[in-house]
Amino acid sequence: MSKQQITFNVEVRERVGTGGAREARNQGLVPGVLYGGGQDPVAINLKRNEVIKAIETGHFLSSTATLVHKGEKQLVIPQAIQMHPVTDQPMHVDLFRVSADQKIKVEVPVHFKGEEASPGLKKGGTLNVVRHAVELLVPAGHIPEALEADVSALEIGDNVKISDITLPADAEPTITDRDFTIATIAGRGGKTESADDAEDAAAEEKED
Repeated sequence: MSKQQITFNVEVRERVGTGGAREARNQGLVPGVLYGGGQDPVAINLKRNEVIKAIETGHFLSSTATLVHKGEKQLVIPQAIQMHPVTDQPMHVDLFRVSADQKIKVEVPVHFKGEEASPGLKKGGTLNVVRHAVELLVPAGHIPEALEADVSALEIGDNVKISDITLPADAEPTITDRDFTIATIAGRGGKTESADDAEDAAAEEKED
């Protein structure tokens, strides 16, 4: 299933600073900042319902969005969102200007398949996920929805490396100096048959 497209209809926020942001929130808007692309930062207001809808897609910070202002469109990628600690409502959004062919760094979730067929899991092993997401360098217009890791043939002690995952032709991991671990099949008690694999997995967890 393809990603749900995110669109923000925005207005320029004339009053900046804390007072302007508070005024926007009182009007049911979410203050934000648009920056990047070799242009000056611009204070903007977003519609709260559109921001909430974008968050509910589950890929708010890992996909591009279309910003619309007076009929003009700009491709952006959300960089950060601040949520209210009590109400959990969006308080502020940072958006970064990009072009469709511009390569950006973005974390893409990893989905696992074949768990029901894995001989290692059938023997009582457990799937030990080292990385739930992988940071890729990819064109902004071609961000994959997810990466797929197949564990259907794995035994206890086996693992999935980044080299085992098929990436889009125009994407590459930002970690390029080694074939890092995505997940391992651990035996009972969390032990694997391969000490090297276990040490590799532990190193990956420390890095995160």
